[in-house]
Amino acid sequence: IYDCGLSAASCGGLTFFDLGEGTEEMKQEKSCGAVVFRKEGGLTHILLLKHKYGGHWGFPKGHVERGENENETALREVAEETGLHVDLIDGFRETVEYRPKPNIQKQVVYFLGQADTDRVVRQETEIAEIRWLPIDDAPKWIAFENHRQLLFKARRYIDAIE
Repeated sequence: IYDCGLSAASCGGLTFFDLGEGTEEMKQEKSCGAVVFRKEGGLTHILLLKHKYGGHWGFPKGHVERGENENETALREVAEETGLHVDLIDGFRETVEYRPKPNIQKQVVYFLGQADTDRVVRQETEIAEIRWLPIDDAPKWIAFENHRQLLFKARRYIDAIE
């Protein structure tokens, strides 16, 4: 074991590093996505993706491209990763921030997207699997605590608009 001089703390499956002084500048990244849901027979289902890189279950998201606003990015990423065209629900916008690497600070803006079908087309290059799960079962599948908290907020919002 080598001591590289970094101190690390783990939280929700992610490792955060204290780089100390004199390290390279922190790179900022921004992505947008959506917690996608659909109603069927009085039940709410949530769409979860298993990412090929990392193998974790989460929500559709991706990098903001030049000239896009947050909503456009979220809609494009949902369509690219799942083949779904969703309606974004007004008033729901939540952010999740984390450090995927020691010198990268990432912000992901999530919206709430309603789908009118369960038919999905998986983006084979990035997504290993897609599942629709009853909203009560979905937290058990989600890898990171910050995403479980995001789902709880989305559920409260969905319940309030019914």
